[in-house]
Amino acid sequence: MDYKAAFRTAVEQVRSEGRYRVFADLKRHRGAFPRATWTRDDGSSKDIIVWCSNDYLGQGQNPVVLDAMHAAIDANGSGSGGTRNISGTTHHHVELERELADLHGKDAALLFTSGYVANEATLSILYKVLPGLIVFSDELNHASMIAGIRNGGGARHIFRHNDLEHLESLLIDAPADAPKLIAFESVYSMDGDIADLAGTVALAKKYNAITYLDEVHAVGLYGQRGAGVAERDGVMNDIDIIEGTLGKAFGVMGGYIAGDIEMVDAIRSFASGFIFTTSLPPALTAGAAASVRWLKQHPEVRDIHQERAETLKQMFRDAGLPVMPSVSHIVPVMVGDPVHCKMVSDMLLEDHGIYVQPINYPTVPRGTERLRFTPTPFHTDEMMRDLVRAMEKLWAHCNIARLGGVAA
Repeated sequence: MDYKAAFRTAVEQVRSEGRYRVFADLKRHRGAFPRATWTRDDGSSKDIIVWCSNDYLGQGQNPVVLDAMHAAIDANGSGSGGTRNISGTTHHHVELERELADLHGKDAALLFTSGYVANEATLSILYKVLPGLIVFSDELNHASMIAGIRNGGGARHIFRHNDLEHLESLLIDAPADAPKLIAFESVYSMDGDIADLAGTVALAKKYNAITYLDEVHAVGLYGQRGAGVAERDGVMNDIDIIEGTLGKAFGVMGGYIAGDIEMVDAIRSFASGFIFTTSLPPALTAGAAASVRWLKQHPEVRDIHQERAETLKQMFRDAGLPVMPSVSHIVPVMVGDPVHCKMVSDMLLEDHGIYVQPINYPTVPRGTERLRFTPTPFHTDEMMRDLVRAMEKLWAHCNIARLGGVAA
């Protein structure tokens, strides 16, 4: 077996399909977000504007967050020193879990090293805790949710995206006495659409199912205190398990679940992805707690964020650029071809100092390749006008279809 050749062939296959991922080497500048410096492969550099960060509110630059992290380093040192069970639970971890439980109006919360791990560990172990469990999963759920459901090894059904009629048809056919769980997201980050939370909750109650809601692209961004779409829509108390992240709107790192104390304690006791990994460093948990507290008290930042997203969508529409329908803060622009998508992304970066990562298969279906913009409260009108002018120029240069399906 020629192992190197096998690896090389696998990568060449990805390259030939135009979806080989290239990581941009960026230096973020404290206090200057979303400005950064991009370092090319030859060592030269260029000042750029970042348009695709998941630091949706710029909390990674908030002095309140940074001061909390510096203080935690000075007080505790660097790492946590172990797993949560073996010396790795600092008071900062305890405080953060309390803040998160309070944010979502739940009895308890449990920290993980990432949102991916939170989903994979929790969903997989639920099959063990609930023998005979049947999971009903939205077809566009994140890869981490899919991995957790698959790794659980139990029965599962996939319902069409945001299609509650299809979901109900599957629930009707399931054994009435079997434990059931509906797994779905609030904001779907590639299309920017939002699930019908109230409708899903109603079905869960009708068929005696519990609900598992991924709010990673909504926590911090929606609701009066930033608890997510469930808070905004008034159904947070009806959601059984809420999963979120600390690495997007809260600007730090980590993932978590929140729910009643019995559920959280069961996951804490059985989930390998929680038990057998070093816990987050105290500086991260302290910074995340400060960010959560601050965003609970500053709804005006969420208002500005939504306005910025709507402004950019309208600028794209006015320019005839194919911005996809989105009712959230996500601003996706359709390209529809992986090679063109990568080409436009490269030219925006090299020629215009605009960084937006191409989104290709398998993140999105083939033929729906896109550029995904995430404007923040710190993206100005001038930055947006520069972006639109660059996009118009490249759409014409690359002969990509505009609104209405006509190429430039």
